Amino acid sequence: MAKRQMPFFKRWVPEWLVKIILFAMTLPGIIIFFLPLANVNAAAGYYGSEPADIQFAVALFYAGYVGFYSLERRFFSFLAAKEYFLLFTTLQIVACLICYFTREIYVLFPVRFIQGMLFAGNVNLSLTLIFTRLSSERGREISFSVFFGILICALPFNNLITADLIDSYNFNIVYKTAIFSYLPGLIFLTFAMSNYRTHARFHLYKLDWQSFAVFSTILVLIGYIAIFGQEYYWLEDNRILGSIIAIIILGGISVFRQHSIKRPYIDLQVFRYRNFKVGLMILFVMYICRFASGITNTYFATELHLDPFYISYINIFNLSGLVIGVIIACCMVLQKKRIQYIWVPGFLMMLLFHVLMYYSFDVQADEFNYYIPLFLQGLGVGLIMVPTIIFIISSVPASIGPSAAAMGLAIRYLGFCASIALINFFEFYEKSRHYNAFQDHLSAVDPFVKDFLHKQTAKLIARGMPEDHAVKASDKLLVGRMNVQDHVRFAMDYYEMMIWLLAGFLLLIMLFPYLNRTALYLKSRRLSPA
Repeated sequence: MAKRQMPFFKRWVPEWLVKIILFAMTLPGIIIFFLPLANVNAAAGYYGSEPADIQFAVALFYAGYVGFYSLERRFFSFLAAKEYFLLFTTLQIVACLICYFTREIYVLFPVRFIQGMLFAGNVNLSLTLIFTRLSSERGREISFSVFFGILICALPFNNLITADLIDSYNFNIVYKTAIFSYLPGLIFLTFAMSNYRTHARFHLYKLDWQSFAVFSTILVLIGYIAIFGQEYYWLEDNRILGSIIAIIILGGISVFRQHSIKRPYIDLQVFRYRNFKVGLMILFVMYICRFASGITNTYFATELHLDPFYISYINIFNLSGLVIGVIIACCMVLQKKRIQYIWVPGFLMMLLFHVLMYYSFDVQADEFNYYIPLFLQGLGVGLIMVPTIIFIISSVPASIGPSAAAMGLAIRYLGFCASIALINFFEFYEKSRHYNAFQDHLSAVDPFVKDFLHKQTAKLIARGMPEDHAVKASDKLLVGRMNVQDHVRFAMDYYEMMIWLLAGFLLLIMLFPYLNRTALYLKSRRLSPA
């Protein structure tokens, strides 16, 4: 048995079991992270809300995670590791219980934010304890890769394991499943952990809760604007305008506060380092392009009429690509490969995905055509994710590494929100543009339109529908066909924009001369995840 420097666990517990349990404790939180997106329509129907409300519930979880990340360390100093685990896990079970019993969306919103805060504590402690038990850089980077591999696989994995559950039961069954998934780890920790603490207890005074409140409010408002902005016509609505003004004011207060206090919530000195800013830009673009795959899943459901269960099976190819990409990226990081040798193939895979999908969108298609593109998209994301986060943290001195990790987490949240805002805006704009274009070219005297209406009317009459009803139904079928074409054209236009964006970034990565001056490794043994 390996020698343990810090006896957080009792002597009879094998080292391999400790690491498995610590990773297992992060799994339920990762699963409930994107859980509402597993089936947006089912969730919206259950809560009697709109799909945008379900997206906002995910953004609130994300905002709680990002906002509480820097404050969480003080609680770790106050509580022993066992107390910390038991308290935060119990609170997470209670939060899941509330989500299980409530059907009110406005009760769900604050609970989801609290779940994000609890997730930050659980994940940070698990990863910190794992890192303290790994003496080699190799082990730390493998652990980092495993954690983020699980995190980026959360969405397709959730779709796979919950599709049948949601189809057979009410949507809230997924929260009951989450509750039971916490229990084995909670029981194990109760009996296996000791009351060891690394230092004397520091009381929870002088908590920088002001910075937490300001930062979290900014994050929530950004999510609100990104998700509801298009629905409310952006600056034409006072709620969106007021949110933007509030972000500007609170942002100024936050920056002034971080410069003026002795121990800043997030040390803004990280922005002095060139490669840190480059890494943030790469991560931001990757997240925007990553969530464009949601358009593909919507296309499967609306145009190809595939049910959620079948879509989850198709996304196994995406899941496989993610796993293989993370493994390859981890091996390349351990071999000290240049970051350009990782980023270029990763962005190339994502570029190929968007190109193939651009030419594969159609009103009728065979789902076999999408297996390879989905695999390539997962492979590209898996290659880019972990090395980029390690690159961001490695670009700054170890003393401000936690601030770099916090900003990396914040930029991922911004990328998630930006992708939703872009998709909502372009869906509205492009659909309207193409619908108007179709109307300009289609008329009652158009030979194609006349032939389509005549055939549809004849089919409906042959099936027993009265003639006057059949004529009206044919008109509706024509409008429905136009709507399908509108969505397909919007998807093609959006993916074309992503193609140009990815091509531009590929060119910048290959030509940027400073990228390989950063040694790609984790400098601190006590580093928490970004």
